[in-house]
Amino acid sequence: MRLQFYPTKEPSKMKKTALRASALALFVAMAAGCATTGLDDVKATADRAASDAAAAASAAEAARAAADRAAQAASSAQSTADQALAAATESQACCEANRESMERMFKKSMSK
Repeated sequence: MRLQFYPTKEPSKMKKTALRASALALFVAMAAGCATTGLDDVKATADRAASDAAAAASAAEAARAAADRAAQAASSAQSTADQALAAATESQACCEANRESMERMFKKSMSK
């Protein structure tokens, strides 16, 4: 599946989630490094960090899927708008043709 980049002024939700997970993992690792002395504590901290990273990856995937759905909806809306514009243009042309025909008809009846 192709990823698309849509630049915005704010970081995307996916970036925010990844940054939060990274900050949390860093905080946990630093706190664990300063306070723990046992191997089990270090292993538990690493497991929590891995779990947080997996949650961040899952959130990022969900955000990507939502962005794909939004892009598809926008494409569909653009297609509908293009069809409406074509119909309006055709209707306007028909109105102009009818107006010109009526003007010619009145000119002929007035010249008799």
